[in-house]
Amino acid sequence: MKGWRFAVGITASLLVIANGVMHTLVGWKVMRAALDAAGVGSDVVDNLGLGWTFGGVAMFAFGAIAIASFLARKRNPQASLGAVAIIALAYLLFGIGAFVASRFNPFFLVFIVPGALLGLAVWPEKA
Repeated sequence: MKGWRFAVGITASLLVIANGVMHTLVGWKVMRAALDAAGVGSDVVDNLGLGWTFGGVAMFAFGAIAIASFLARKRNPQASLGAVAIIALAYLLFGIGAFVASRFNPFFLVFIVPGALLGLAVWPEKA
């Protein structure tokens, strides 16, 4: 794996991990305040909070899987980056879909940028 691909992949993976942490720790506080202000019942808020937290944990896990995959590929050029390609595609598709559905809210670049960077890092090299 070429050095720039490894660097881009690790950087994008760290962005995914940071987004997962921020999603859980900061994003939920903002969302909860908005739900409370809207008068949403505590059972709904509590259950939504569980799903929200799982989303952050999943994002953290995606980043960790990507880092482990890039490190494995660095040691063994035959190691698969298939899992990272799936993560990149999921981030890109969700990010683009949410970007369009939200009438181009730039917030959703937090999915598009890491997804594109991961995709760039795993794009097949010419033989």
